[in-house]
Amino acid sequence: MRLSTVILPIYRWHEQGREVWQRAEELGFHAAYTYDHLSWRTFRDGPWFGAVPTLTAAAAVTERIRLGTLVTSPNFRHPVTLAKDLMSIDDISGGRLVLGIGAGGTGFDATALGQEPWTPRERADRFAEFVALLDRLLTQGAVSERGRYYAAEEVRNIPGCVQQPRLPFAVAATGPRGLRLAARYGQAWVTTGDPALFESGTPAESRAAVRGQIERLGEACAAAGRDPGELDKILLTGFTPDRNTPLESVGAFVDFAGRHAELGITEIVLHTPIPDSDFATDPEVFERIATEGLAQLKG
Repeated sequence: MRLSTVILPIYRWHEQGREVWQRAEELGFHAAYTYDHLSWRTFRDGPWFGAVPTLTAAAAVTERIRLGTLVTSPNFRHPVTLAKDLMSIDDISGGRLVLGIGAGGTGFDATALGQEPWTPRERADRFAEFVALLDRLLTQGAVSERGRYYAAEEVRNIPGCVQQPRLPFAVAATGPRGLRLAARYGQAWVTTGDPALFESGTPAESRAAVRGQIERLGEACAAAGRDPGELDKILLTGFTPDRNTPLESVGAFVDFAGRHAELGITEIVLHTPIPDSDFATDPEVFERIATEGLAQLKG
């Protein structure tokens, strides 16, 4: 089991941002991720910085912790420009970048560029084409391709990623098509649980849903000729019925993590505390979980 954190891109870099990312490394987190949105929910009218420059800055002031997005989507990204950014951050970080990637959804990100919201089918179609082209762009020296939604014309990404054959993809998916993409292209798979259970479900129902997702991921891997054990299974917390439970105490975290490890989850991601928000947890408890939680779980 690995323990990681999400740091929302809300901090002015020279006032607090640098220290927050460096503290995540000091606490021993496996990875520190950030959201790749133009704005997000209740944070819409407050400070919100770009994921790419934030991760670039974080790469320059840390040494060991892995860095990444949870998650990037096609809503306002294009594979050609994104691939260049990812290759560059992977280089700056010395090979510590992970791309969390998902199909995206509705809301501000989906319409910010002036487009009409995509239907679920179009979103899935775009996601499949996006991931496949991004894989090519990050593994081949020159790429030309013209798909239904995305094109690349004699695109070079030289010298390529530090991590070979490319930086890892952590594919967020729960539906059949997304799970097939994770099985084919992913080095990890990401879930937030079952959104239908967020308001009225129980922790037991949530764990059963995650178990079912992992089983379907295994079936997708078998169909793709892959061992499902090759993929890390990442749970981004904060979106299950017991969303606040793992941050109540070290003991509560150990119980939560242990129950999900039994399902096959290999990495748990906690949000770094933000006062006066949905993530307003006790910073002292958060740091104790980071330094003591996994040790107790293994003990």
